[in-house]
Amino acid sequence: MKLPQARGPISRALFDYMHDGPNAKSSLVVRMCRASDALDDVDLQIALWALYELHFRSFDDIDERWEWDPTLLAVRSKLEDAFDHALHEAIRDALKKQSACVQANASTRGGDLASRFFELVGAFEGPALAQRVQRDASAEQIREFLLSRSIYHLKEADAQTWAIPRISGPAKSALVELQFDEYGNGIAGQTHAELFAITLDEAGLDSSYGAYIDEVGAPTLAANNVMSFFGLHRRHRGAAMGHLAAFEATSSLPCRRYAAGLRRAGFSEAAADYFDEHIEADAVHEQLAVRAICVNLVKGEPQLEADILFGALCCLVLDSRQSAELIARWDDHDDSATPVQSPSVVGAP
Repeated sequence: MKLPQARGPISRALFDYMHDGPNAKSSLVVRMCRASDALDDVDLQIALWALYELHFRSFDDIDERWEWDPTLLAVRSKLEDAFDHALHEAIRDALKKQSACVQANASTRGGDLASRFFELVGAFEGPALAQRVQRDASAEQIREFLLSRSIYHLKEADAQTWAIPRISGPAKSALVELQFDEYGNGIAGQTHAELFAITLDEAGLDSSYGAYIDEVGAPTLAANNVMSFFGLHRRHRGAAMGHLAAFEATSSLPCRRYAAGLRRAGFSEAAADYFDEHIEADAVHEQLAVRAICVNLVKGEPQLEADILFGALCCLVLDSRQSAELIARWDDHDDSATPVQSPSVVGAP
């Protein structure tokens, strides 16, 4: 994978600097946007995504020594400050719009953490993307959905693995158990990322890692960046586990609907296998993530409870923004309009 296309002055300056190499004499000047715009700023989000990617698989066209370059780390810190501020603003705005139950459970300390967590997640109202895919999304729309989700699912679980050395005791053991399942129980070809690659292949899409990074918008990038942001900072270990728990707790039923939607639209059984796998797996994972990871984490470090709930809300809010963007595009183009085309779409189901 090569560096993505620049989307504005921030990413242009950053990518030009990275292409020059670690021994370059050029300086890096980044002009920041207003912090409140960060979640919608595709320029900031693609720059942050690229900086995070240095810690995952990096890029074929730059020097690997960039990973720990002080200048790039300083720029990343500035982008993260804007991102963090925008996350807190988005959570506050979402809580104002959501039900009283969500607002109460975001701050109450009554009852046990697991009960409060499930009430928080259950009361959150987001766009009905899964129902839309199940009911009437066209094959091209489903491909667009798969394309947008490929940014995460082709490296599924990797960001959360950063938390393993940062927690201890029963919570650590439970996280290792969950991640072992995400990585296919040690069986080659069975990691969830590899299963999703099969879904992409069956849908006539490009299953190469990062193939569609230039085609996704700020909401998709932000939904991915928040996992890396939490995972790469020890101070955000509670938020990382809260995000993971909310992700797992909101996955099983949607995956059932996604699988049904793929079959309705004529995609193969192999294309639906990834979602079938998650119907049962994530029903187990949600209990593991909430009760065995988050609850045990708070027992050892009570101060992390607020971070866990914050991470959960970030997951719910950013997933809602990503889903809303996709649904809005579908609503703007009926089936008679020219479908969204990708150079990597090679066939119909």
